[in-house]
Amino acid sequence: MVVAASDLDTLRLSLGEGAQTGIKVLIAVFLLGIALDTRVADLRAVLRRPTVLATGLVAQFAVLPALTLLLCRALDVGGSVALGMLLVACCPAGNLSNLLTHRAHGDVALSIALTTCANLVAVLATPFAFGFWAARYPAADALLRDISLDPVTMGGEVALLIGLPFAVGVAVATRRPHLAARLRRPVELAVLVVLLLVIVAGLAARGDVIVEHLGEVALPAIVQNAAVLLVGYAVGRALTLPPAGVRAMTFEMGVRNTALGLVLALAYFDRLGGVALVVAFWALWDVCTGLALSSWWRRRPPTAEPVG
Repeated sequence: MVVAASDLDTLRLSLGEGAQTGIKVLIAVFLLGIALDTRVADLRAVLRRPTVLATGLVAQFAVLPALTLLLCRALDVGGSVALGMLLVACCPAGNLSNLLTHRAHGDVALSIALTTCANLVAVLATPFAFGFWAARYPAADALLRDISLDPVTMGGEVALLIGLPFAVGVAVATRRPHLAARLRRPVELAVLVVLLLVIVAGLAARGDVIVEHLGEVALPAIVQNAAVLLVGYAVGRALTLPPAGVRAMTFEMGVRNTALGLVLALAYFDRLGGVALVVAFWALWDVCTGLALSSWWRRRPPTAEPVG
């Protein structure tokens, strides 16, 4: 991986055709890992909470990107930073939200149901929501036009990469639960290791550039992370969920699937290295805030009463 440029909007991460294919395979493997934690019973559980489900999905794929767009304008960020922020906002929640919900004494069943449905909807919603909202920020739209990114083409490819492994994972988890339990941890570790190798190998070559632009990336990501956590908390309260449900909704909105966002950034925006830098920093910061909040809530077991 070669990094060459001094500006985030022209920072280039050149991976080559072979590596590009490998990154796309990572998307499939990552979604397979999520699906191995999914049961048909989880999908059925969603039908028992249609209002909560619908509100959660609308918040994830409409409210969060719209709020992110406002933040981009308020902070006057560059095009690639805006693309990175919007990409994170348009990704679904990942299974880290389930783990943090459990740690925080939240409603784990609700968390898993929302994560499952969000990832299914993301097959189409992520690429189209990203294209729609990015077009509303002139600097980001100009970069997309320059690289000729077609949301329809991206949507078809992402649908194949996400939909197929997700279906396979759900089938294995349902029919061979013991096999799924054995495979889940190796799959997760494999994806994390490969992602770390890609990041370290690529960014270590130009650490001076990363440090130089850290301020441009850090502040927007920190502000956005705080905002989406607050949105999740507000949505939970607006739905008058019990405290355990509010905690689950907070993590579903605030803990994004940054691993998926990172592989998408590396696969589709290698000419816009700033996108990957935003997502990578977001991923690190998201883990820190998620662990901090879950630890704080862990020491304060929720009551059974609704909050509103």
